[in-house]
Amino acid sequence: MARIGTELRMDAVALKNRDAQLKLLAALRREADRVKLGGGKEAMEKHTKRGKLPVRDRIRQLIDPGSGFLEVGLFTAHGMYSEYGGAPSSGTVFGIGKIHGRDVVIVANDATVKAGAWFPLTCKKNLRAQEIAIENRLPIVYLVDSAGVFLPLQSEIFPDKEHFGRIFRNNAIMSSMGITQIAAIMGPCVAGGAYLPIMSDEAMIVEKTGSVFLAGSHLVKAAIGEEIDNETLGGATVHCEVSGVTDHKMKNDAECLKRIRSIIGKLGRKPRLEFDRAPSVSPVFAAEELYALVPSDRSKPYDMNQILARILDDSELEQYKAEFGKTLLTGYARIDGWAVGIVANQRSVVKNAAGEMQVGGVIYSDSADKAARFIMNCNQKMIPLVFFQDVTGFMVGSRAEHGGILRSGAKMVNAVANSVVPKFTFIVGNSYGAGNYAMCGKAYDPRLLFAWPSAQIAVMGGRQASETLLAIKVQAMEKGGSHISAEKQAELLKEIQDRYEAELDPLFAASRLSIDGILDPVETRDVISRGIEMATNNPEIPKFNPGIIQT
Repeated sequence: MARIGTELRMDAVALKNRDAQLKLLAALRREADRVKLGGGKEAMEKHTKRGKLPVRDRIRQLIDPGSGFLEVGLFTAHGMYSEYGGAPSSGTVFGIGKIHGRDVVIVANDATVKAGAWFPLTCKKNLRAQEIAIENRLPIVYLVDSAGVFLPLQSEIFPDKEHFGRIFRNNAIMSSMGITQIAAIMGPCVAGGAYLPIMSDEAMIVEKTGSVFLAGSHLVKAAIGEEIDNETLGGATVHCEVSGVTDHKMKNDAECLKRIRSIIGKLGRKPRLEFDRAPSVSPVFAAEELYALVPSDRSKPYDMNQILARILDDSELEQYKAEFGKTLLTGYARIDGWAVGIVANQRSVVKNAAGEMQVGGVIYSDSADKAARFIMNCNQKMIPLVFFQDVTGFMVGSRAEHGGILRSGAKMVNAVANSVVPKFTFIVGNSYGAGNYAMCGKAYDPRLLFAWPSAQIAVMGGRQASETLLAIKVQAMEKGGSHISAEKQAELLKEIQDRYEAELDPLFAASRLSIDGILDPVETRDVISRGIEMATNNPEIPKFNPGIIQT
């Protein structure tokens, strides 16, 4: 192992970088605080007057005291559904928490947001929760408090493959896989949504606040003329004493959460996957220095070794092919004791073997070939992979094309796609085009995918995209007989740039759950360690087969 990184000199550039990063983080924290208010103060007061705990208090009481809750999808639906008053966090809180020392996926409806109704992105978020539970073989707890599908958008949540019905299909599949599912009905649970808790392995219901039925009292009267109230139709007493639909009747939220903890605490231990772990060693350099290392001017190069030196144990990286394919860093390291394989874009301008300068952040043929082989090695050795993205894409131009960049890129994408060890991805800066794919973007099944506040995610950079879009628009307008002055072109370009820049923002990706969230850089090391620990719960890793393209 070789120690990487050097002492940080807090000069004017570093201070400017730090201030820019902290400003982004402060804005995100303010937005996060607003999102965590759910439906707002008035809706929260109504909720608590019914004797119900706020959704985040439910989660706090459920998990081990003092343990961390790794939230996924906090900014889901951010800025969306405004015509309906918005849906903060898509009306659902989900993440991974510790219950009696065991990792558990927790999904909880926030009834202060449109009575916990399901928006299209609520469905996507629930499917992501089930995906994490399946791939890591984690128990899952559903805290149900929902009025069902948000009817004005029903066509976007029913009846396609990745719509509402997929949730219940997954309930059945997970049960057959031996993944424990526990549901607590802590509020209304209506119509198709009623299947989720009842298809779980064990279901409990809270007296007076919990109810479950295929059709509520109003619909029952309209459909068959029967007059009945919701409690008599499908309350706790009915389903625990008459129908037998639910298994436990709880007096209140606190008792219900205590019972869930008791059930989880008695689960048997299954075989685990043994990734190599040594005693944890802190990095030589302070994590807080990460703020000063990512340039505020994203066109400026920087040394990715300096970033890694603030994350890796003892700031050590055993590089693989260190002198070859230098626009990608590959190597073996440890994070919180866990052995990992690192694949990171190098943003410095470097010289290749021929002495030619290569632009940082671009994947060349040699670096793609190197990464593909390294990924195969990690799969052979059962070492989890961690990707750090700051990539503008693959090299273009006649020289790159004649040199076989498509073939080399295909090798790398193939290796990432067929990789079977757990993969974790962090977007530090740019994440453009096919570079996103090759560096294990969302389509390539990373176990966790987080962006730093400095991230930008799109098919290409803002300047290139805006100029391309402007050229297309001007051409179309001139075809229609319009004359476009230079002033008008400048106006159109600004309009296009503003829209495109908004879509580059990591909040845009987070709102659509294209990433799991936006992470404070200093938390990166802890999230990687937590992710690998989660992955050890699934011992069923298939044999690696690199497919038809060999290196």
